[in-house]
Amino acid sequence: AVHSLKDVPMELPEPFELACVLERADPRDAFVSNRYAGLDELPAGGVVGTSSLRRAAQLRERFPGLRIEPLRGNLDTRLAKLDAGGYDAIVLAAAGLKRLGLAGRIRKVLTPEESLPAPGQGVLGIEVRRDAHAVKAALAFLEHAPTRLDAEAERAVSRRLGGNCRTPLAAYARTVPGGQLRIDALLEVA
Repeated sequence: AVHSLKDVPMELPEPFELACVLERADPRDAFVSNRYAGLDELPAGGVVGTSSLRRAAQLRERFPGLRIEPLRGNLDTRLAKLDAGGYDAIVLAAAGLKRLGLAGRIRKVLTPEESLPAPGQGVLGIEVRRDAHAVKAALAFLEHAPTRLDAEAERAVSRRLGGNCRTPLAAYARTVPGGQLRIDALLEVA
C-alpha cells in the first residue's frame, strides 16, 4: 500500500512495515482562497477551513480573530466547499495539491515558521508485509535515505509525545549545514 506518511500510524501492526520511504515532496502547508492572497489579508471573523487539529491550533495562535472551522472530505470536496463560499480560505498540504495537478489553486505556500508541518508531511511510504522479501527487494531503488532519516525522527517525536490523528502535534526535521539534524516540534496542550 502507498500512503502519505503523515497518515500512517506511528506503530504499524504486525506483520507490516515500511519497505521504503520516497524522497520528500513539499512538506509545507498551502493557503488556498478565491479572494485573499494570504492569511494576513483575511478580515476579522474570516472563516478558514482545515481538517487538521495541528493547523487549527497554529492558526488560532497566530490569528485569534479568525474563525477556524472543520473541513472534511477528499481534496475535490474540500475545494468545492471553498468554491461554494462556505469558507474564505482553506489550508491544505501543498504536496497533495501539487501531486494532483492543482498547484495553481495555491495562493501562498506557508513557511514552517508560519505553519509547522505534520510528522511525515510530504512523504510517501510504501507498506508491505514483513515477509514479502521479493517485493522489498524490488522497491529498494525507491528508498531515499535522507528522507527516511527525517521522517523517522519526526515519527519518533510523535511517538514520544503520544501523537495520533486527534493530537495537535507538528514535527519537522531536516539536515542543516554541518550535517546536523534539526527537529522543530510543537504540541498544543489544553
